[in-house]
Amino acid sequence: MTIIVAGVVVLVLGILAQVLGWGAEHHEAAGHAAAAHGAAHEEGSSVLIKRILVSLWHSNLFFLGVSTIGTVFMAINYVAYAGWSVMVKRISEALSAWVIPGGVIMLLVFFIGRHDIFHWTHDGIMDKLVNGKPNPHYDEIIAGKSGFLNLPFYVIRMVSYLVIWGAFSWKLRQLSLQEDLNGGTYWFHKSITASALFLVLYAVTSSMAAWDWVMSVDTHWFSTMFGWYVFASWWVSGIAAIALTAIFLKQAGYLKGLSSNHLHDLGKLMFGFSIFWTYVWFAQFMLIWYANLPEEAVYYNQRLGGFEGRYTGLFYFNIAINFVFPFLGLMTRDAKRQMIIMKIVAIAILCGHWSDFYLMLMPATLRGENGFLIEIGIAAIFLGAFLILFTRRLASASLVPVNHPFLDESIHHTT
Repeated sequence: MTIIVAGVVVLVLGILAQVLGWGAEHHEAAGHAAAAHGAAHEEGSSVLIKRILVSLWHSNLFFLGVSTIGTVFMAINYVAYAGWSVMVKRISEALSAWVIPGGVIMLLVFFIGRHDIFHWTHDGIMDKLVNGKPNPHYDEIIAGKSGFLNLPFYVIRMVSYLVIWGAFSWKLRQLSLQEDLNGGTYWFHKSITASALFLVLYAVTSSMAAWDWVMSVDTHWFSTMFGWYVFASWWVSGIAAIALTAIFLKQAGYLKGLSSNHLHDLGKLMFGFSIFWTYVWFAQFMLIWYANLPEEAVYYNQRLGGFEGRYTGLFYFNIAINFVFPFLGLMTRDAKRQMIIMKIVAIAILCGHWSDFYLMLMPATLRGENGFLIEIGIAAIFLGAFLILFTRRLASASLVPVNHPFLDESIHHTT
């Protein structure tokens, strides 16, 4: 609750700063550039309302992705017959507590603020003629994508993703609780079957969700690697959340079976997938830079020097915090087994990938009118609400799945 209150305070300060124009002279040049860039199709809401709506979309998207990774992590370990992760299984189950509330918020924000977030939703933008006359707002590129980017099909896809993720998260949780009550291997094998189906569906829906929820914000731009890029950001953030929670529980006197060997494996996942995220980042950047096609290069032009350089510093910070810091921090074996180092790196990864989503969304929506106080305040409110649901689910069942067939293997796990 303290985090929510702090978030509200920061949000109010951010709103006051926007309304009273604190720092307006600093933003004036960028604001003119933004107006020139976006005046042709700009609609409706003031910059303040738009910042709030985009920030709600941004933070909810991040927390929803991290929440879903709890189910993905659990499912992967089921189908792999992995024993080491049993000690942190209940943490990954609890992460998924945000999937359903996050899905509801996502739908509400989309219906309320879609015109401020998604350029392609503006009325008439795909109509070449209006009343028999040429439409000045017609966009040929967006019109060419109308078979995919249209409201009914988009909403159907969004609801499908959320229902699939929510249903399998709930199903795997229920199977786990039944296993606690009844023992035996029946529930374990049922969980494997459900996990295998979920992973196939998630592989498709997570990439499509990345196209719909993030890439379609930059409607003219596209990247065939973007689904992997967003998944990598979600995945390493989810692993960091699991590791951080395990450390806090261990330090609070819980999870007595959690050892440095479990931390080592979580550290290897954080280390390895920070590198994987960087690989996808670099491959996407390098191919776009090398080809230098206008419809692709615009994405990086906005983030490297665009809008009076408002995003340039964050662009380089993104690489430093999401690659350089985890790479150097977790390079050695001993570092992955030290709680304090793991804790620092996990927090850095979570903050870094929240800023990664900020960089994905803000240049295409707010352009040069971006800021941080409102965005950080809303993120803190989401974090507080997320932690309430997360901790309640953690407390609702044994922190150790007592009848899991691989529990003994996890207790005696060594690396």
